[in-house]
Amino acid sequence: MNTIVIKISDGDNLDEKILPAAEAIKSGKLVVFPTETVYGLGGNGLNSSASKKIYEAKGRPQDNPLIIHIANPEDAKKYTYTNSLYDKLAEHFMPGPLTVVLPAKECIPKETRASLPTVAVRCPEHPIAHKLIALTGTPIAAPSANLSGSPSPTKASHVLDDMMGRVDVIIAADDSKIGLESTIVKIEDEETVTLLRPGKITIEDLSLVCDKIIVAGAVTSKLAEGEKVLSPGMKYRHYAPKAPVILLDGSHKKIADFIAENSKDKSISVICYKERIDDIKAKAPNAYVYEFGSEGDDEMQAHLLFDILRDADKRNFDVIYAPLPRAEGIGLALYNRMIRAAAYNIIKL
Repeated sequence: MNTIVIKISDGDNLDEKILPAAEAIKSGKLVVFPTETVYGLGGNGLNSSASKKIYEAKGRPQDNPLIIHIANPEDAKKYTYTNSLYDKLAEHFMPGPLTVVLPAKECIPKETRASLPTVAVRCPEHPIAHKLIALTGTPIAAPSANLSGSPSPTKASHVLDDMMGRVDVIIAADDSKIGLESTIVKIEDEETVTLLRPGKITIEDLSLVCDKIIVAGAVTSKLAEGEKVLSPGMKYRHYAPKAPVILLDGSHKKIADFIAENSKDKSISVICYKERIDDIKAKAPNAYVYEFGSEGDDEMQAHLLFDILRDADKRNFDVIYAPLPRAEGIGLALYNRMIRAAAYNIIKL
């Protein structure tokens, strides 16, 4: 497939630059586009063949549902059955990095929603994403624009690596601001949501709107045998480079000692808080060290994570060591992504 790349710079006329991409989506083709979370791989969410193409381009399992992206929060009513809690969530968090799972109307093909009775809906705040959806006049079904299972793309270079020759158009623009995929919640009733995937919008944020928040077990552990996949990121090994990732849970001294002892005769990488880099380099001078932002700066760590994992993928390390993040606030989103990248391989020190 011949992939057209549209490069966006500051000051460009967005309508003019991305109109060919909008026309491509309307004709059933696939377009990669930037959002504030990660880059998305989009097709017409009302077109079953376009949704099938998305699964094929990613190598994505057919039971892993897609998210439909809308231009305005009220557009959800065209494609789903909403309620008053959706309206409150939309008022507080949309446009933005929140996805809401709702009962789907018949206009949403089963291929888009993985044969579930529900569909996930998001209204992104990124100006290019918003303009693209508005120009198409349809919801855009879009997972992250990476090969299935690998780290999600946060830079144009990432999607050029993964999607050239697999999609019709790539809109190459700025780096993703957030760096982790959206928070996903499922509305249970007028007062209750279930958190299916944590993100920038935290449990603490949601509690300002929702009376009750249930955290799905798959947020912090493996999906139970036979349990249905209600949203992306629940079931499969995700966000993972080729080299095994091992998460270390312990004091800084114990982590440094462990890495020193286990770095001999290996090509290793260490994802390390800024304040601990000198300790690691002193004890394991041959290790390739990635600065992971300051300890406690969850937003910076979220922004850096996938780019670090992708860079590590190109260097053919034998193993990648990383600290186990705290499972609170935005740290819960980091925890969720990193335990999956590590295939739940956590060493308690």
